[in-house]
Amino acid sequence: MAIKFQYNKISLQQLNKQLAIRERILPTLKNKESALRMEVKRAKDKTQSLDNELKKAIKRYEESLRLWVEFDPELIGIEDVMLDVIKIAGVKTPLLKDIRFTTREFSVFARPKWYLDGIEVLKNLARIAIEREVFQRKMELLDHARRKTTQKVNLYEKVQIPGYQDAIRKIKRFLEDEDNLSKASQKIVKSRQEKQKMEEAA
Repeated sequence: MAIKFQYNKISLQQLNKQLAIRERILPTLKNKESALRMEVKRAKDKTQSLDNELKKAIKRYEESLRLWVEFDPELIGIEDVMLDVIKIAGVKTPLLKDIRFTTREFSVFARPKWYLDGIEVLKNLARIAIEREVFQRKMELLDHARRKTTQKVNLYEKVQIPGYQDAIRKIKRFLEDEDNLSKASQKIVKSRQEKQKMEEAA
């Protein structure tokens, strides 16, 4: 990224200000990036853990698959999934608060006695699956923010800060050269004037 500047003191001041801002922000961005990286790993691990838990639970109930054929799936439904929002390193992420299930009334005497347990099993499976989805979404949001933060860190560290430093160096060199030329020309003018006075006096 080419930094636009002019060879004068005003431009030098502006560049120094921009450089100072970026140098001050860079450590904060690096801390945010490492915090996000850690949170992404935590959310990923939790997603994987819930995924394994769900697979184990499903496998456990596969043995009684013949019984589930008798089960009426319309007895239970999800009424509401209540989510909250929490900020992690400045990123809004979902937090599962509660799941409201609806259970249709049925005759305990007319249905097999394992139906009540079956309802609890389905609630548990649904809870695990929903929690897994929430953590998956959380991981995606945090990872997106982490990637953006990493890009910003790289932009500041590898492009902008060296670019501003280079531009400042060029301006300082130019101003020093200009100052030296000015002093040299003043000396020449002074020595000419002195020579002229001496000639006039002679």
